[in-house]
Amino acid sequence: MTSGRVQVAFYQRMHIIRLLGDVRLNLCSTLERYLDDILARPDFDNVIVDLSAADGVDSTTLGQIAKISILCRDRFGIVPTISSPNPGITRILLSMGFDQVFHIVDEPFKDEASFQEWVADSVCEDEAREQVIAAHRVLMSLNEKNKNTFKELVDSLESDRSHS
Repeated sequence: MTSGRVQVAFYQRMHIIRLLGDVRLNLCSTLERYLDDILARPDFDNVIVDLSAADGVDSTTLGQIAKISILCRDRFGIVPTISSPNPGITRILLSMGFDQVFHIVDEPFKDEASFQEWVADSVCEDEAREQVIAAHRVLMSLNEKNKNTFKELVDSLESDRSHS
């Protein structure tokens, strides 16, 4: 698996977030920064998360992706789309309830957009912990199964927070 990367584009009033390779916790600040950036300007009609080139996506990243949908729905009345042609990744998305907050399509996203690499400043351990907790809380809010799956992790991270 190749190391994960995030690319972004703004094309025909759509924000497109393309995840490539193995997307893990180390990219959570990148997604968080982009989310803050796009939500600051309501000049778009849709958000597309393109997982066509993703080899793997960890639960923190999934939580941040879910947060994108929840915020877009609540603030702008938009239900974003996920392009997920990988049946393994789609199975994970469905099992976590992403079909409740996204339109999920199994075709690769075809576009003419010009993508740029999106990177964020590194974050300290405390900030990273807070981002992981927040991402997993979003996943827990999607359904009871997720709540049971991630409760122990969130409790443990919050306990670590209070001992720091």
